[in-house]
Amino acid sequence: MDYFKNLTTLLKTEQSEDRRLYEELARSTTVAQRREAGLAWFPVVIRDTELGRGDYLTVEVERTTNQDLPHQLRFGAQAALFSNHDAETHRVEGTISFQGGNRLRLTLRTDELPDWSRDGRLGIDLLFDDNSYTEMFSALRHAATTIEKAEEGRLIRVLTGQQAPGFATSVLPYPTGNPTQASYRQPNGTAPTTALNPSQQAAVDKILAAEDLAIVHGPPGTGKTTTLVQAICALVGRDKGPVLVVAPSNTAVDLLSEKLSDSGLNVLRVGNPAKVSEQLQSLTLDSRMAEHTAVKEIKRLKKKAAEFRDMAHKYKRNFGQAEREQRKALFDEARKILREVESMEQYIIDDILTRAQVVTATLVGANHYTVRSLRYRTAVIDEAGQALEPACWIPVLKAQRLILAGDHCQLPPTIKSEEAARGQEALNNGKDGGLAVTLLEKLVNRYPEAVVLLEEQYRMHTRIMGYSSEVFYQQRLRAHPTVAGHTLFPGDAPLSFIDTAGCGFEERSEGTGMTNPEEGAFLVRHATQLIKELSTHYTIDDFPALAVISPYRNQVQLLQDLVRQADGLKAYADKIAVNTIDSFQGQERDIVYIGMTRSNPDNRIGFLSEIRRMNVAMTRARKKLVVIGDSATLSRLPFYAGFIAYAERLEAYQSAWEFAEW
Repeated sequence: MDYFKNLTTLLKTEQSEDRRLYEELARSTTVAQRREAGLAWFPVVIRDTELGRGDYLTVEVERTTNQDLPHQLRFGAQAALFSNHDAETHRVEGTISFQGGNRLRLTLRTDELPDWSRDGRLGIDLLFDDNSYTEMFSALRHAATTIEKAEEGRLIRVLTGQQAPGFATSVLPYPTGNPTQASYRQPNGTAPTTALNPSQQAAVDKILAAEDLAIVHGPPGTGKTTTLVQAICALVGRDKGPVLVVAPSNTAVDLLSEKLSDSGLNVLRVGNPAKVSEQLQSLTLDSRMAEHTAVKEIKRLKKKAAEFRDMAHKYKRNFGQAEREQRKALFDEARKILREVESMEQYIIDDILTRAQVVTATLVGANHYTVRSLRYRTAVIDEAGQALEPACWIPVLKAQRLILAGDHCQLPPTIKSEEAARGQEALNNGKDGGLAVTLLEKLVNRYPEAVVLLEEQYRMHTRIMGYSSEVFYQQRLRAHPTVAGHTLFPGDAPLSFIDTAGCGFEERSEGTGMTNPEEGAFLVRHATQLIKELSTHYTIDDFPALAVISPYRNQVQLLQDLVRQADGLKAYADKIAVNTIDSFQGQERDIVYIGMTRSNPDNRIGFLSEIRRMNVAMTRARKKLVVIGDSATLSRLPFYAGFIAYAERLEAYQSAWEFAEW
């Protein structure tokens, strides 16, 4: 089918560019630079080894320094154990089978450690992620061959626009705020206790009525996670089978896993949580297997197999026929025992899976070998606005019904290839566009009858929320009374746009980055004055949390330096976070400063034209939003001209000249 053929072509383009960029980075950087970029652990020490499935050796390593550095080494990723004595040749590749804290387990494609592993200076390099692409290509092929099948292909036909979604008419409304009504009690016998607002209740009712597809459109602060948890509880109670819950990132999966477990459901987290906490670890398959009654026998057998292998490895390379036969017999015995171990492990996995009410994983992790054969009545994809469409088809093919939740008006998925993102050829052929257009966005536009917009938000002051509601949400968003008028202190203005036009705060191009030192210095001075004023209303302990945001990474680095050096901010350092817009998605702060950075006579704004990114930035603030930028440069785009006009209407516009005495 052309739909999947086009997606495959776009994905190949993306894979090619992704690989090129990764290999270029690997060639041009030192191990220290890769470590700083989150692509390597160095140094590491080997803490344990054991034989696993398929005669592969698993090593457990620990990073011994630089333990606070963030990294991208995650469960399922391809990685290599290397020696920095000769990193080109002294390396062996494998797959990360566990990552938690400063330890990870790497299943190597060998049955014994190489000699160089005993010489120290060991590290772990993240490799290019071919596995994810392999899974996505496989899913697209499977979808293309399944679409014509009567029952199995129904959901595929709905999602590709060939068949309209259906909705049951006889579904009872989901009870909100009425724990005595037991129509959809949780599986542990308790009724849901969280009362839902009308739009949240409508979303749950839509999910329960959906035969194929339902979409929860959740703008910032509208309680999307709460709504999903209630809906999943109801689905488990009604359908009596496990629900698959997935998301693009480990962080999003972990959040839902924790909330679902807290609601009383038996949650199995496939893969490994990115956040290390006792609660999340206890939900993983590794943890459940370790607690199983049969695990002692498995450990005994593994130890026995290891002993046979150790005996076999003691034979030198030059030996006679009798020694060769003895060595072979020892290896054969070890393999026989390991096959028995595999059989026992599969029994434990099957036992755990039969008791799970919810299986959670990343999109690619939904096809992990332990759950690869499972099929579900319902699959839920959270944060679908950030999910690459080919990855969505991995969980879709395992379900009869799909629930999408997210906000296509916030950040799109990260795509390395501009050609794949735009998909110009697809657009020219009247298709849905490139990979930047998510499955969520396509389906919201195609099936408005399947969509429920969550309309009440619990985060922002009305004035902070207002412009986003006007531009992105058809003015349907409203603030809950508990937040509609909350401010930092009586009389404080919740919104401010400070115009730097004519101040000479011009941007500077630095390689591929962008900075604006004068704007940055102004922002930090303004924040210092605000914090001085707030210190008369708050103690250090209850001081408001503040975020300083810039769209440009180079400007973020400059702002981080300025904040560190500002004497008036040092006492509040743990209350201040400085980072890019993307890093704050899903987060919130009492106060948010946004430095727009761009200021030039040609009115160029670059990727500020991606207004969904600004929607994210502007909706992080709870009580105060301060935007600092050059109106002359920004106003070339109607979105920013509209925002400045909105600020003027609310008397929230100021010129930077008003602060000239600083």
